[in-house]
Amino acid sequence: MRTMRSGGRAAGTRSVGGGVRLLTDPTFDAPGDYPMGDRRLVKTAGPALTADETGAVGAVLLSHDQHPDNLDRAGRAYLGRVPLALSTAAARERLGPSVTALPNGETYEIGAVRVTGVRAQHGPDGTDHLTGFVLRGEGLPTVYVSGDNASLDVVREVAGRFGPVDVAVLFAGGARTPLLGDAYLTLPSAAAAEAARILGARHVVPLHFGHWGHFSQGPDTVVDAFAEAGLSERLHLPAAGETITFQVSSGDAVGLDGIVAQ
Repeated sequence: MRTMRSGGRAAGTRSVGGGVRLLTDPTFDAPGDYPMGDRRLVKTAGPALTADETGAVGAVLLSHDQHPDNLDRAGRAYLGRVPLALSTAAARERLGPSVTALPNGETYEIGAVRVTGVRAQHGPDGTDHLTGFVLRGEGLPTVYVSGDNASLDVVREVAGRFGPVDVAVLFAGGARTPLLGDAYLTLPSAAAAEAARILGARHVVPLHFGHWGHFSQGPDTVVDAFAEAGLSERLHLPAAGETITFQVSSGDAVGLDGIVAQ
C-alpha cells in the first residue's frame, strides 16, 4: 500500500485489485480566508496536488459539503468531472445530481470495492452527524476513513461492525472554532491513538491536521500520542508530497495501494 500526503487533508485512496481509484474530500483552493456566515476559516497553505494532477478517479467520497476545508470552490467544480460522488443526503439536496446520497449503513459497489457509509459526529454530542466510509472487497483490506468525526463512541460502533480494520485513515487535527469553544470538532491526537486501539488497526494514517488555522494539533502531537499509547509501529506519517509503502495484507493480495492526503 503506497501512501502520499500532500497537505494534511484526506484526498484519496485507490484500489489495485478492484481497479478503482477513489478521492475523498477534494480541496484545491489557494491559501486565504474562507467566510462561513459571520465566521471564517483560514487556509494557511495550498495542496501539493492540483485537481489536474489527481489523475483519473472513479469516485469521490465526500464526508460533507458545508465546510471549505472539506469541499472548497475548486472541489465543487471537480465534482462535475468525476463519474460518481457519494455523500450525505443533505449534500445531495444542496449540490444536486453531482452527488449520490449514501445513507449510513448502506453500501455502494464501485467495481470490486464495497463502500459503506458510517456515522461521523462533527463535535460533541448534539452536533451534526456527517459521514465516514468503510471500504472492503474480496481479497482487499478493510479501510476506515473517519471523516470529520470527534466521537470515540462512533469509532466503537465502526469497530463493532467492521473491526479489526487493516487501515484507519483518521482526521486528527483536533479542530476547534469559537462556535463551540474548547470542544473538539475532530479527533485530537490522544483520541486518534485510542481510536486506533479500538479499531485494532494494523496501520494508521492521520490526516486533516495541517494547513488550516483551526487545527489545534499536528504531527508532533500525533507522534507523541501514539508513542505514549505504545502504538508507534502502527503510525504512518508521510511528509507533504511524500509517498510511502507498507504491506496491508498477507500473501500476494495487496488490495488498496494508495491513500493521498491534501
